[in-house]
Amino acid sequence: MKKYSLIVLVIGVLLSAFLSGCSGGSKEEKVKMGISGSDSDVWKYIAEKAKKEGIDLETVEFSDYVRPNQALADGDIDANSFQTISYFNSFKKEHKLDLAPIATTVIAPMGVYSEKYKDIKDIPDGATIALPNEATNMGRGLLLLQSAGLIKLEKNFDGNGDLKKVIENKKHLKLKPVVAGQTPRVLPDVAASIINNGVAVDAGMNPKKDAIYLESKTAKPYINIIAVRTEDKNNKTLKKIAKIYQSKATAKKINEIYKGATIPTFVPLSEIGE
Repeated sequence: MKKYSLIVLVIGVLLSAFLSGCSGGSKEEKVKMGISGSDSDVWKYIAEKAKKEGIDLETVEFSDYVRPNQALADGDIDANSFQTISYFNSFKKEHKLDLAPIATTVIAPMGVYSEKYKDIKDIPDGATIALPNEATNMGRGLLLLQSAGLIKLEKNFDGNGDLKKVIENKKHLKLKPVVAGQTPRVLPDVAASIINNGVAVDAGMNPKKDAIYLESKTAKPYINIIAVRTEDKNNKTLKKIAKIYQSKATAKKINEIYKGATIPTFVPLSEIGE
C-alpha cells in the first residue's frame, strides 16, 4: 500500500511539472523602464494596464538626463522614457550609443515666464531675457523666441544653442544664458525667463496658466520618446508597452494628471525624423 501511495505521489509530481511547463507561456514578462520622477503617476497607470497584458513593468526613476541612456546601453534597464528626440539624437551621437526610439509620447512645452509682463508682446526694447545655457535647451529657447517674433535665427539653424546664430534682434534684447535650474530664480531680475516644463512645474508653476508664451505641440524636435537598444526595437513586449502608452485611455489619464501642462503627442516616428 505504501508502495502504491509512493507511485501515485511521483505521478502527481511529474504531472504537476508537466502542466507547469505547458502553462509557461502565461508567465509574466518583466520589463525595467527608466523614467524621470515627474512621470511616475503616468507610468504607474501604464504598469497597471501592462499587468493585464502579462507584463510586469518596473519603473526605475532617475534624477538626471545622463544616466538613463547609459543605463539603457549597459543593459541595466530595458527602455527609457524621459527625453526629447532632439536630446536623444544628440546624446547617442556624442556618446556613440546604439539606441533607437520606438514610440512618441508627449511634449512638455517650454515656456516664457515673466513677473513683470502679462503678454510677450509687452516686453520692451533692451530687455533682458534669461534662457537655459545647455546647448540643446538654449537652441530650443531661441526657436521659441523666434516663433514669438522676437528674434530671427540663421537659415540653417541646427537646433544647438549659440547666441551668434541670432541674425536679427530688432528689440535689442539681451539674452542671458543661465543654468536651467536657475531660470525660475532669476525672474525678479529679468524681463522674462525661458523655463523648461519640468523645471517650471518643480518651481510651483503651471505652464498652461503661468507662461506668457508657450511652445505648441507642433515643435516636433521636442516631442518625447520611448527609447530602447537598437537590437530590441522590434521586441514584441516593448511594442506592447508603447501601444498601451499611445492609447486614448492613457492620453485621457495624462490630461487628467497634468491638466494641459504636458500634451499627449502620438505621431509616427517618421514625422520627427526617425
